[in-house]
Amino acid sequence: MSETSAENSTYDVAVIGYGPTGATAANLLGALGLSVVVLERDEEVYARARAISTDEEVIRIWQRAGLADRLKRDMLAERPLDFVDARGRTFLSARPAPRGHGHPPQMFLYQPALEQVLREGVERHPNVRVLLRHECLRLRQSADSTGVELTVAGADDRLRRLRARYVIAADGGSSLTRAQLNVGYEGRTYEDRWVVVDTRMLEPWPGHDRLRFRCDPERPAVDCPTPLGHHRWEFPVLPGDDEKHLTGHDAIHDLVARYGIAPHQIEILRATVYSHHVRFAARFRVGRVFLAGDAAHAMPPWIGQGMAAGVRDAANLCWKLAAVLRGELPEPVLDSYEAERKPHVREITRRAVFVGRIITERRPAVARIRDTALRAVRTASALTSRLVNAHWIPVASYAEGLQARPRAKASGHQIPQPWVTAPDGTRARLDDVLAGRWLLLHTGPLVPQPAWERAGVPALAVRPAGSDPAEGAVVDSDGVLLPWLTAHRATTVALRPDAYVYAAAPAAAHLPPPPPGFTLPTRSP
Repeated sequence: MSETSAENSTYDVAVIGYGPTGATAANLLGALGLSVVVLERDEEVYARARAISTDEEVIRIWQRAGLADRLKRDMLAERPLDFVDARGRTFLSARPAPRGHGHPPQMFLYQPALEQVLREGVERHPNVRVLLRHECLRLRQSADSTGVELTVAGADDRLRRLRARYVIAADGGSSLTRAQLNVGYEGRTYEDRWVVVDTRMLEPWPGHDRLRFRCDPERPAVDCPTPLGHHRWEFPVLPGDDEKHLTGHDAIHDLVARYGIAPHQIEILRATVYSHHVRFAARFRVGRVFLAGDAAHAMPPWIGQGMAAGVRDAANLCWKLAAVLRGELPEPVLDSYEAERKPHVREITRRAVFVGRIITERRPAVARIRDTALRAVRTASALTSRLVNAHWIPVASYAEGLQARPRAKASGHQIPQPWVTAPDGTRARLDDVLAGRWLLLHTGPLVPQPAWERAGVPALAVRPAGSDPAEGAVVDSDGVLLPWLTAHRATTVALRPDAYVYAAAPAAAHLPPPPPGFTLPTRSP
């Protein structure tokens, strides 16, 4: 490679990796007005569809980036989920229940199309520079802890040095950044390997739009609708199987023929063999470098949360980086990223492993017990209702991290997002009114909150449905916010920019003060 050249500019944030996590971070940071450089080794969006679904909480994050409605146009919503036995009989059906984020609870996606929309979203922000076919070979954090120097190899084989105040490493499970930081990646890789088959649907078949976990002890399978005319199957590689043969067209047609799918009904796009991993980085932060997405954690795909976990990482971290860079919050606040994200990722992973065990059980006797037990649940109406309405994905709430002490019942929870009547009389989603800022939300007269008033935090009243629009108030048109606040014993809450409750107080009580070192400096828009 040729001689290394240095650039004079220093970016606020460098993002390494341009998959869904990195692209989400670039959109959020760009919208926050930070100067950002994105480094991505490959030139094109990765063609293989890895993630196939997401949830309402993640769509809410993309709403904050101004992309939710565009992304949803390419998704499938409200599709049922069936667990099917070896004879094709459904022994359990479910539909994920809404969790209050204002979007469908589960949506199926085609990842290459999703990533393309995320990248187009980044193009809206002139403050974000994207360097494709560029790989970060080395990181060096300055001795005075003021920034990070990145040595980058470009497509022309030239080396250049860039500088950034902070770095988000979203460069995947085999993260070179994590290796350079000497951070362990603890956990296990499961022995079972699976074939993932992406197809284009040429002729529909009955039930093509249902997600089925085919719990056949002989060979389990995942049979999943994906949008834009695609369909996904996943099959385990069994002892004695030839992986190369199993990814060939003849073998794939034989596998799907078991479910009545003829060769003329699908076009096989690609087939890949992969292993399931359960891994966590020992640390999510080393100085000014933060690991996110698969670089920080990996989980089996059974509840479709691998990509979603990375998007949540970006959402949690980006507004905090902006607050620190603007002087609104002190630098130690960034430690709350791992404190808030790691427990949630561990719980999601635990649930994914549990669901995987149900689906992939291959001992015939145990599988029969499973099928019988779940059929019994299905015939018991109360149990069925509880199961169908269960939150398959744990709600992200924080026991530790950036919240006031003593904790209130609402602390660490994200407020729901209904449609409300905005002060100007228009109907809007709540987050669009909150506008990603620190805010006091209250019912009834606002008890004076001197510490928050001195910090310049605005207040917004919540009025019951049927009230007239008014400046400084939203109308709870759908009747969601006021019951939620009552259930959480709060008449006033201090919301963080990500709509999580920092502090809460009952009637006629004062909120705990803002975080130490908190200020809202005057700045241009």
